[in-house]
Amino acid sequence: MHGLSPVRWFRYLKREWLLYHLADTRFRFMWDPPPDNEWVALDCETTGLNVRTDEIISIAAVRIVGNRVMTSERMELLVRPERRRVSAESVRVHQLREQDVAHGIAPEAALIQLMYFIGCRPLVGYYLEFDLAMIDHALFPLLGLGLPQPRNEVSAMYYDYKFRQLPPHQQDRVIDLRFATLMNDLGLPLRQAHDALNDAVMAALAFIKLRQLLATS
Repeated sequence: MHGLSPVRWFRYLKREWLLYHLADTRFRFMWDPPPDNEWVALDCETTGLNVRTDEIISIAAVRIVGNRVMTSERMELLVRPERRRVSAESVRVHQLREQDVAHGIAPEAALIQLMYFIGCRPLVGYYLEFDLAMIDHALFPLLGLGLPQPRNEVSAMYYDYKFRQLPPHQQDRVIDLRFATLMNDLGLPLRQAHDALNDAVMAALAFIKLRQLLATS
């Protein structure tokens, strides 16, 4: 490993440390070098908003290759919660009732499918931090750690794009980061929100458009 820069050396050591602590070696592939110009956009629906006590009830993911959203290469799963009932508040958001998810697949099986679907591709999402906190919390008993892939937050990309357009005297202005605002401003189709697959596809479309805009701004 001689000749590596300090940054690359640190990344190598971090990767080796994580792999050493990986509880299930079947999933070493997630630390492989990612394919060029490929990402996975994902979204989850949950029984509520408490990362420690609530559970995932729906996961969707779609692959991005270059400037294309590969809707033929998607994953959409209903997940059966094991401890937590679906709250009335969350039903009003995503329309998934107790009886809708009662025959979903077990959480561990859903997470295994997700990991194989993602592979080593970087992740994309809108307010991805919450979704990955839920996934990582559920994954920890299986792996001993969370998903290692790099993350691309669409709302942060949109903020950067809008901020670059502001003159210096307006750069303290609040930027509206709501999903509907973002999609409308970018001229992208707005699907029904709080459906995991719809949200994943919209995040993928926004990611592609924002990459293009940020590259030229």
